[in-house]
Amino acid sequence: MAQKPKRTKSGSAWMHEHVTDPYVKKAQQDNYRSRAAYKLLEIDKRDHLLRPGMTVVDLGAAPGSWCQVAVQKMKQQGRVLAIDLLPMAPIPGVDSLEGDFTEPAALAWLEEKLQSGRVDLVLSDMAPNISGVMLSDQARQYELCELALDFSVNWLKPDGTFLVKVFQGVGFEDFRAQMRQAFEQVLIRKPEASRDRSAEVYLLGRRPVAARGAADETAVTSQQKSD
Repeated sequence: MAQKPKRTKSGSAWMHEHVTDPYVKKAQQDNYRSRAAYKLLEIDKRDHLLRPGMTVVDLGAAPGSWCQVAVQKMKQQGRVLAIDLLPMAPIPGVDSLEGDFTEPAALAWLEEKLQSGRVDLVLSDMAPNISGVMLSDQARQYELCELALDFSVNWLKPDGTFLVKVFQGVGFEDFRAQMRQAFEQVLIRKPEASRDRSAEVYLLGRRPVAARGAADETAVTSQQKSD
């Protein structure tokens, strides 16, 4: 008879924390797919990210709680495009791809869906599979963040917004510096739904500099033509 695997102290502690977590219980009551919904809800309440008619791209979307919030806040008036390596059960109003955002095929899918249209809001809750080697995991996390930032700079509207999950520690200040170069305003947000022991925070970038510059150049060109 095969022996049952032993439960480690860390595994037991995580399970206890999970089942007693008030946000886990609230998510179950409110029919959200995960407690992460309350992170976005809190940030949106403070910073007014979501409104009807927007085009939203959600990177690292599974299991879909941020998509649920987006659809709800936009009153089903708008578009949500979602990508994750993991499968995600369908959500009305959300067009999703099970794929790797680091691969060209995922970007091609987004470009086809957008059809040269610009994006109002990019959400990135992506995180790599954890190896347990802190420096390596941090490096891989910021590789994902930089890819999401690059997409945002290229696809956001001049008044667009980028919200990305990062971890304080090695690489944080360098990435925040990149954000400050890319956006007119960069804010740090630590939602109450983020666990206290977690180094997780969110960086919020508003009004991409490149997009605003391109819009100004287009306006000047149009004015010159009319003259």
